[in-house]
Amino acid sequence: MDATEAISSDHAASGMLEGVEAICVRLEVVMISGGCLCGKVRYQSDAEPITARLCWCRFCQYIAAGNAAVSVCFPAYSMTITGDMRDYESVAESGHRMHRRFCPNCGVHLFSEAESRRHLIFVRAGTLDDPGIVQPAATIWTAKAPAWACIDASLPSFEGQPPPVA
Repeated sequence: MDATEAISSDHAASGMLEGVEAICVRLEVVMISGGCLCGKVRYQSDAEPITARLCWCRFCQYIAAGNAAVSVCFPAYSMTITGDMRDYESVAESGHRMHRRFCPNCGVHLFSEAESRRHLIFVRAGTLDDPGIVQPAATIWTAKAPAWACIDASLPSFEGQPPPVA
């Protein structure tokens, strides 16, 4: 019995669904997926993104080849990851101890996690199977952006670390 049948069965037993014209209950499960360039690391989330941000901190400029990195925040519990990864541990300019995970085969940076916010995982937007789902909500660490940076004035911006998202 799948989840839809279980819910329909529960409602039928309680008298909420009756006869041939019973309402069909349908569960919508979000599946967002992605992976690295070589395909050895794959992930999927069954949750909607919490937020997406463009980050101009110096570390993000390194991993984004000089531009802002675009990161999409998900609840950590929603993420299923397969494949071998390496962890680059560092202390961010915000003071948070970070774990930045990448594929050891192709070198693509996939995730960032702060020890102080283990309930969140930040996914690099370029690794999504459909990067078009990303709708950046803010630009952060603008004080570190080079003079030539194109910063979208229509988005809220923060010179440094913004308030936590969750």
